Amino acid sequence: MKTLEQNNMETVSAFIESFRNQSDMDSTDQFLSADYQEHSYQSKEGLKQFALTILGAFTDKHYNVEQMIAQGDKVLVRMGVKGTHTGMFFGNSPTGNTIDVTLYRQYRISDGKITEHRGWIDMVTMWRQIRGS
Repeated sequence: MKTLEQNNMETVSAFIESFRNQSDMDSTDQFLSADYQEHSYQSKEGLKQFALTILGAFTDKHYNVEQMIAQGDKVLVRMGVKGTHTGMFFGNSPTGNTIDVTLYRQYRISDGKITEHRGWIDMVTMWRQIRGS
């Protein structure tokens, strides 16, 4: 029998694959609770809008989970995102440069649904890689 932590990590892994890598914006209905709290992008819609911004700017983007730790109802993820800057990104024209950036995500899970999210990304490295400096 799986532990709570194993189940929670499976939920987060499936969400990352579906939402981040497959760009299935509708998967939020499957994985996020009705009372979902978004602390990085203001709302569920904000989360989707930022994901679409990333997709438009880095059409070949791929997220790779490097480490996942669970304790109780919380799951902490360290992952990387790689991609090629092929579209507009916050007013910056495509450069063709590649990015390889580290992100951290913290999720809270209840009854098999993600109820809360906080995220951190190394934007300094991302901008440096986009600009080629």
